[in-house]
Amino acid sequence: MTPSPFQTPRPSTFFASVGYAWNGLIHTVVNQRNMRMHIVSAVLVGLVGSGIPLGLAEKVTLIFCVLLVLFAEMLNSALEQLVDLAIQQLDEKARLTKDAAAGGVLVLAIGTTVIFAAVLVHNADAVLQNLAAVQQQVVVGTPLTICAGALMHEQKRPVWVDLLIFVVALGLLGITISWSNSYVFSAMTFGMLVVAAAAARARQLQK
Repeated sequence: MTPSPFQTPRPSTFFASVGYAWNGLIHTVVNQRNMRMHIVSAVLVGLVGSGIPLGLAEKVTLIFCVLLVLFAEMLNSALEQLVDLAIQQLDEKARLTKDAAAGGVLVLAIGTTVIFAAVLVHNADAVLQNLAAVQQQVVVGTPLTICAGALMHEQKRPVWVDLLIFVVALGLLGITISWSNSYVFSAMTFGMLVVAAAAARARQLQK
């Protein structure tokens, strides 16, 4: 049986599969503005989670919510690509399909925001008791978040500028790790920075 010329080659190894998945993630970050907003939000959640002491259940809930939103946004992006491939002209059902998928992501994002707010309210006493540490986290975390957003910005910059932004972001993250209450959340923040840097590199490679 002759293989279709449009068939994607099957990965030969597990690492090849991971590479394809990573490429899909970075492609979504580069081409979907909402995904970039979710990455920035994940950085903020990571900074909050590492800045104040939280219980295990709260940590698991926040991390799960962040990952679920990212997962849903990637599925939404894949569905949009599939619909565009199948439907080459304007079609009301295709539009409704895209709107419904985007609505699902919106519901998850709103739910995550509500859960995040509930966690902060529930831990208001801990926040007040660690106010100095929270202020430190805000002072360092704000420029760190700006760096993550800058790395994913649509405008192309010289490679050395992206590299400088990434190094500054890593330095700021290193400062927050020195007083982190959760290395898991610090690791999540680092992971989001790596994704942002990979998106910057992918944009540089675009013609």
